[in-house]
Amino acid sequence: MTHWKPGDARHRRDAMIRVNQAGEFGAIRIYAGQLAVMGDRGPAARAIAGMAQQEERHRTFFDRMMAERGVRPTLFQPLWHVAGFALGAVTAALGPEAAMACTAAVETEIDRHYSEQLAELGDSDPELSAAIADFQADEVEHRDHALAAGAENAPAYPVLSGLIRLGCRVAIATAKRL
Repeated sequence: MTHWKPGDARHRRDAMIRVNQAGEFGAIRIYAGQLAVMGDRGPAARAIAGMAQQEERHRTFFDRMMAERGVRPTLFQPLWHVAGFALGAVTAALGPEAAMACTAAVETEIDRHYSEQLAELGDSDPELSAAIADFQADEVEHRDHALAAGAENAPAYPVLSGLIRLGCRVAIATAKRL
């Protein structure tokens, strides 16, 4: 039986898949919380519903990879379920700009995270690299849409954005390991 060692390539790829699946799951929960508060009215809600569909496609891909490659989910999945929904609901309750600020903050961190993964992967896993590059383009589109929709006009935008980005970095680091 072969044992992995911390830092080996397979362990790093498994961690990538685990954290990406957790992130997509968290994004879906954020959007669910936002839509629960906003309903299906207005341009922000319609945009959020469209973004949620893309995140579901991403999550489905990572679910499949986890099953095929025997990658365990993060132990914090139940926490992301509740925390994601709560973050979405709170930002939506603050208004459409705050909901968009949440998207802009999350997608800024995900863009950075996916760029780091692509650099680390190089040519070692073409299937995973292609998916990450595809999904990264969607995430950048989400961020750009959120900024164009007034994210920076949200109440206390710098503080709100900074806290959400910090939360994303903590979630990413946690899901890689646990």
